[in-house]
Amino acid sequence: MQLLDGKAMAQTIKEEIKIEVDKRIASGEKRPHLAAILVGTDGASETYVGHKVKSCDQVGFESTLLRFPDSTSEEEVLNAVQELNNDASVDGFIVQLPLPKHINAEAVINAIAPEKDVDGFHPVNIGKLTLGQETFVSATPKGIITLLDRANVKTEGMHCVVVGRSNIVGRPMSILMSASSNQGNATVTLCHSRTKNLKEICLQADILIVALGRAEFITGDMVKEGVTVIDVGITRVADPSKKRGYALKGDVHFDSVSPKCEFITPVPGGVGPMTVVSLMQNTLRAAEEK
Repeated sequence: MQLLDGKAMAQTIKEEIKIEVDKRIASGEKRPHLAAILVGTDGASETYVGHKVKSCDQVGFESTLLRFPDSTSEEEVLNAVQELNNDASVDGFIVQLPLPKHINAEAVINAIAPEKDVDGFHPVNIGKLTLGQETFVSATPKGIITLLDRANVKTEGMHCVVVGRSNIVGRPMSILMSASSNQGNATVTLCHSRTKNLKEICLQADILIVALGRAEFITGDMVKEGVTVIDVGITRVADPSKKRGYALKGDVHFDSVSPKCEFITPVPGGVGPMTVVSLMQNTLRAAEEK
């Protein structure tokens, strides 16, 4: 069993990005600028945005964080989006999800200019992804593809089972894995909450990508020997033995699954860091394309 160390790989990629940024600055070009909109005080969102701001500093980007209280109206958020669309100094920006329930997340995402949508959530970018055109790929799927590629995990001809059909991870992941590319060419089965015989399907997987948000859902009896497992989930589970009162668990029961794996991502330290660094890659690309 070999751990796919996303934290170490992300650090290497950050160093590569920093070199490119330094070259830009030396040649008189502007420093890439990533902005983020954060509405409310959700603990996980605060953590994620904090990681993104820190990563901007590490790679030499300028960053801007716009904070709004939970009570902020949808109109106010849409106005902030429009201001960032029109701000020539901003190369790309994200709206941290989830948003408070009274705000229509789809309307907010649709309002982002596609050329600044470095999260890759806008329908235009999703459409280009589906058609195999160059576009901003959602950060988590992009990070997973990069992780598989740099670890030399063979995908061509493999049976990839994706568990979870969200527009942020599951659906774009299934498209990328089936795409005609060096990191794709897999045969893909996309599973979800209504899938029958899920265990039997998972047992067929050469590559199993799990993005359910259900702690330790996939157990050792659901995977075959030699499988590659990508665990996208991260859930806080109460644990009085921990100083912070909780432990972070993935969607995969690591102790029972890992002995069967050729490759597996840890939680934390697997997909998460790769997601953040993929956002940095998308922002650099946005700056270059301007």
